[in-house]
Amino acid sequence: MPDGATAATPIPRGPAARSSGQNTPRRAPGPPDGAARPATAEQVADIDKMRFRNILGRFATGVVAITAIDPESGRPTGLAANSFTSVSLDPALVSFCVAHTSSTWPRLRGAGRHCVNILSAPQREVCLQLATKGADKFAGLEWTESPGGSPVIDGALAWLECSVEAEYVAGDHVIVVAQVHHLDKHHDGDPLVFYKGSYGRFDG
Repeated sequence: MPDGATAATPIPRGPAARSSGQNTPRRAPGPPDGAARPATAEQVADIDKMRFRNILGRFATGVVAITAIDPESGRPTGLAANSFTSVSLDPALVSFCVAHTSSTWPRLRGAGRHCVNILSAPQREVCLQLATKGADKFAGLEWTESPGGSPVIDGALAWLECSVEAEYVAGDHVIVVAQVHHLDKHHDGDPLVFYKGSYGRFDG
């Protein structure tokens, strides 16, 4: 798989996971007689990519910076993502998506621990800098260390220090599920928002 990412199976947790038969996948019931059947892959394969992207752009998201210390160079590095979400409270899990073409994610993954920085409204330029290929991602950025040594970017609203729990190949991206080890609020302020292909902030 490109960029060194690999698929992994999550480890079952708790007594229920150890019980006989508890890990057998269940098939969802089919629609009742006469009901419409879901579209097949062949039926939806002709969706226009740009139209798909534009429609999804109507869903507003926050923006995060995923950072770590590159184990090879010893320097901080990171990438920007708007596909971040919470997954589970117990255990504490979050997820984000990374493109197969990312050259930064393998370095972040190799660090063992990484930090998810929730960016604030004034940090648009930070986001753009982290999204630029081939640049010094942290040129001019101020940061402190999380308990595990990952970069917490100055001005971020909050941070979560994580490790990779599992990765799932999904089309042209990898879905990364990460376990949270430490977290804290960092600054007050409004979040950086991504909507219809542009960055902005809440009004009012």
